[in-house]
Amino acid sequence: MNEWATPRRGSGSYDLLLDLAGQRTRAGLEEVLRTAVRDGRLAPGTRLPSSRVLSHDLGLARNTVADAYGQLVAEGWLTARQGSGTTVADRPSLPERRPARRVPDAPRGGPAEVSPHRTGLPYALWPGTPDLSSFPRTAWLRAARRALTAAPSEAFGYGDPRGRPELRAALAGYLARVRGVRTDPEHLVVCTGYAQAVGLVARALHARGARRAAVEAVGMPDTPTVLRAAGLDPVPLPVDAEGARVAELGRGVPAVVLTPAHQFPMGVCLSPARRTAVVAWARSTGGVIVEDDYDGEFRYDRQPVAALQALAPDHVVYAGTASKSLAPGLRLAWLAVPPHLLDAVVREKRLADHQSAVTDQLTLAEFIAGGSYDRHVRRMRMRYRARRDRVVELVGQRAPDVRVSGIAAGLHVLLDLPPGGASLDAVLDRALRLGLSVPGLPAFGAAPSHPPALVVGYAAPPDHAFSAALDLLCRALEPQ
Repeated sequence: MNEWATPRRGSGSYDLLLDLAGQRTRAGLEEVLRTAVRDGRLAPGTRLPSSRVLSHDLGLARNTVADAYGQLVAEGWLTARQGSGTTVADRPSLPERRPARRVPDAPRGGPAEVSPHRTGLPYALWPGTPDLSSFPRTAWLRAARRALTAAPSEAFGYGDPRGRPELRAALAGYLARVRGVRTDPEHLVVCTGYAQAVGLVARALHARGARRAAVEAVGMPDTPTVLRAAGLDPVPLPVDAEGARVAELGRGVPAVVLTPAHQFPMGVCLSPARRTAVVAWARSTGGVIVEDDYDGEFRYDRQPVAALQALAPDHVVYAGTASKSLAPGLRLAWLAVPPHLLDAVVREKRLADHQSAVTDQLTLAEFIAGGSYDRHVRRMRMRYRARRDRVVELVGQRAPDVRVSGIAAGLHVLLDLPPGGASLDAVLDRALRLGLSVPGLPAFGAAPSHPPALVVGYAAPPDHAFSAALDLLCRALEPQ
């Protein structure tokens, strides 16, 4: 039956019509309140009755109401402030009610047409983005003050296209210590993001006569697009449980772009045999390997896999970025370039934008040199591992037929849907109706014949929204 929660005089809260029929429990009250907020009946800023008042009006124990409020605050549906009571949290607007429509997958080989920023949904579990709310603002500001105070005046003029020497020196030491990269500051080039880094190498190769480059058939859609823009024809390289099938490279392809430490999005590591094989291919053909080490710092269950570049520094261009470890908005990435390619890559950098922003380079150099970068990465590794464990635990409890893979590293997992269960389209439609944006594997180039799977990024939601997003994911996965 419908029950009114009527506010006492002076409470400042609204009458609530709550249908608790058959759900006179904490879980039932939580679900009724979630539904009221999701449907817009309780608008952002609405003040709710106190737990004492609501428990009296509904005939529930006060602890039941208090615990329900606490859970919804933790999930981000409500906010509570000492002396101000409990109110409905500000949340992104829900899309207009219309027939459910699945978000289209990106065309194979083309740029991703859909992102969590374009769906208008309140929750998103997309891969590729860190928890932006955890950006170390205070430590970054301290590093910026120190760096700018110590910087020589010439630092703010036109400088070396490779980047500031302070940052290249700091990166050379860090990459050798943490990723096993064999390089020196003279062979490092600071770039404005990973896309620019790959584009510089691609244009340098094209200027030398290259017309093709292999790329993992299932991967980040932007990579083949960048290759095409540089004049190179992308050649898809199949991916299986051991990573890219590098034996299919042959002599007709002068370059290959790989994610060997943690394949995106399948989550596998390039096997030792294939690491050896691709290095042998490069040495025998003079080929170039571009190593995308996009999340190499985030490995959870054993020691990180060293960079492939350490096996063949003269044939591997190592590409790293601060987009996952810190924030993509910094637009900072770097290349460790073999000597025979350095002049060509530097020339392309000069033509592209001459140099990356100096102040952020100086700040990152200080951030690394002072130990703040290591401390931040270590802290985020613990946080992301806890989130990964929570995804594995909750999916195992609520959707036990769904297989979770690719969990050893990175900021996402792969959820393989069970044979004979709901189709990928049905699961994606259900997630959209619940208010959750999450991509399927076809968005990253997987063929229609590939077993259906979701690519779930668990890093991006802030703490207050993570539990709610994960609950929606499990509701979309649960057998109907």
